[in-house]
Amino acid sequence: MELCSPLHSLFSVDLSFSAAISHLPLHSYVKSSQSRRPNPRRRALAVASTPPPEAPPNSPQRLLRELAERKKVAFPKKKVPPRRFILKPPLDDAKLAQRFLNSPQLSLKSLPLLSSCLPSARLNNADQTWIDEYLLEAKQALGYPLEPFDQLDDGNPAKQFDTLLYLAFQHPAPDCQRANAKHVRNGHSRLSFLGQYVLELAFAEYFLQRYPRESPAPMRERVFELIGKRNLPKWIKAASLHNLVFPYDEMDKMIRKDREPPAKSVFWALFGAIYLCFGMPEVYRVLFEAFGMDPEDENCQPKLRRQLEDVDYVSVEFENRQITWQDMAAYKAFNYCRKSLSSHFVISVQPPQDALFAHPRLFRACVPPGMHRFRGNIWDFDSSRKVMEALRYPLPMNDRIPEITEARNIELGLGLQLAFLHPSKYKFEHPRFCFERLEYVGQKIQDLVMAERLLMKHLDAPGRWLQEKHRRTLMNKFCGRYLRDKNLHHFIIYGESVQDRFEYNRRLRNPATTAVQQAIHGLAYTVYGKPDVRRLMFQVFDFEQIQPKAV
Repeated sequence: MELCSPLHSLFSVDLSFSAAISHLPLHSYVKSSQSRRPNPRRRALAVASTPPPEAPPNSPQRLLRELAERKKVAFPKKKVPPRRFILKPPLDDAKLAQRFLNSPQLSLKSLPLLSSCLPSARLNNADQTWIDEYLLEAKQALGYPLEPFDQLDDGNPAKQFDTLLYLAFQHPAPDCQRANAKHVRNGHSRLSFLGQYVLELAFAEYFLQRYPRESPAPMRERVFELIGKRNLPKWIKAASLHNLVFPYDEMDKMIRKDREPPAKSVFWALFGAIYLCFGMPEVYRVLFEAFGMDPEDENCQPKLRRQLEDVDYVSVEFENRQITWQDMAAYKAFNYCRKSLSSHFVISVQPPQDALFAHPRLFRACVPPGMHRFRGNIWDFDSSRKVMEALRYPLPMNDRIPEITEARNIELGLGLQLAFLHPSKYKFEHPRFCFERLEYVGQKIQDLVMAERLLMKHLDAPGRWLQEKHRRTLMNKFCGRYLRDKNLHHFIIYGESVQDRFEYNRRLRNPATTAVQQAIHGLAYTVYGKPDVRRLMFQVFDFEQIQPKAV
């Protein structure tokens, strides 16, 4: 007879802790008889933990974990160098020469700017398919004849319009293999890079002549409201071009970040193509006729601000009337007709014979008639000659009438004095007697001239690279530095109350010298035209910093 005790079942349990206790070191603390207070910092470092239940053999988590382990062993992750560091083998001389000879960019020697914006390779079958299917719709929306332009003479820039119009609509899309081809992608980005500065200059000239008493600040607001990226999809749809820009999506239902960049890129590239083939008159026609822009629309009005009273006269042609876009187009067409077809692409072209200015109405819109009261003052007597010598003025002109040459040189001297006239001198009593309006047009023509220079100099560069190069070259701190290198900043006319502050404080002086630099470019554009702006930028001031320096 066995004696059963309740303790038997208790002690018969396996009390092995080898599987339940972790391998942490066990520290035993012996309570000292001297310690009267319990130590609150003491912790039990031996913790009993139960292992996680192992997943069944066919569980998805276990299978994924095993697959990841096998991938690590079979396909170890290699450190791939960045794409810009991968060197491609250079082409041999024969292939390189053949590539350049076949490139359309070298096909037009008489029109270098237009040639530089053509695609780097000939269009393929996919490109021709888009042209055959959609190009007629684009031409009809913009008001162009439906006949192909490539049947025109070789010397006519409009012969390349079909190709450039095709490139203008090929904005980069992630799912479009045709638009992502290198010759199409780079061609579109280069046109877009040029078109943004064409639009800025077109609106600057138009608003300076439409509002002859206004300062540039409200004009910039008008331009932003008309062609700011938020409003460009509206103009694309107004011209019925939205189906060509977004062929697979409904534009009104797209979110802003998907809708605005393609619309902006196509809009800029479109005006780059129009400018290259037809010039600035056609830019005005397409802006205000095909897209229907209205500068008097209530959405395009600038913010209300305190206006200084303008008591000075304006030129007779601006009195009691506003310049319309038809006046601008006719005025530009007259200027273009009296020059050769490629005049705005060739550097050596000067204003026509016996013409007082290259852009007479723009000069009268920027230089008020009252500037003649400054003839013979101290600046005119002492500083004008030194400034003209530094800028190599006046340029030699072939005028049959000597009085025209003399009148042009007088107006040039007054314009130079206005370009050096800081707003602190007379602006509060005479708002237009400062360099602000010349600075506005000078900044725009400076941007356009540099853009054309970069396009002709870097044939293979995409638009984004050109944009960054353009920004770094024309930074404000550099523009003012070029003027100071010629020691022309000493001739700036400041108000007596701020004279010392601007001369000894570079934070005030440097923006003023930048503004004077741009005002000089604006004056050169109105008097002698774009060739003189090129001469000042790349020969006198050396914006590209490639001329040898004096030791």
